[in-house]
Amino acid sequence: MKRFLYYLGCTIVIGVIFYVGMKYHINLKREAEMTYNMFPTLIFTIVSPVVIGLLLRIPKLILEIIEKKKWTFDWVKIVAVGLPALYVALAPYLYYSPMGDYLPFAAVFASFGASTITTAAGIVFGYVLLDSLKKPD
Repeated sequence: MKRFLYYLGCTIVIGVIFYVGMKYHINLKREAEMTYNMFPTLIFTIVSPVVIGLLLRIPKLILEIIEKKKWTFDWVKIVAVGLPALYVALAPYLYYSPMGDYLPFAAVFASFGASTITTAAGIVFGYVLLDSLKKPD
């Protein structure tokens, strides 16, 4: 029962943070329509999926922290999974930068309908970032 309440509480907190974030995103879009400044909306669109990925991993991380052991960082996981996910999450925005012509597959991710892929990649990157913190076996 204690474990159930812990996960239920974490789910409620994550849900509230997600709800507040979506309300904030709507306000950013409205402000962008009035001021023609898309930069805050762009930054939020990049950062929010990463934060969601971090939030999804935090409940397990808290339980691991309570065990109070030494920590290591899994570089293989962050390089093999995290960096490609970060690239996919940032590719549509990097495509419009001066180096955009030289980035592989950036045009594919910048095309119509790529927002689902980039959002999923941001969530994966956030989750893997915290999941790479490991206790040695």
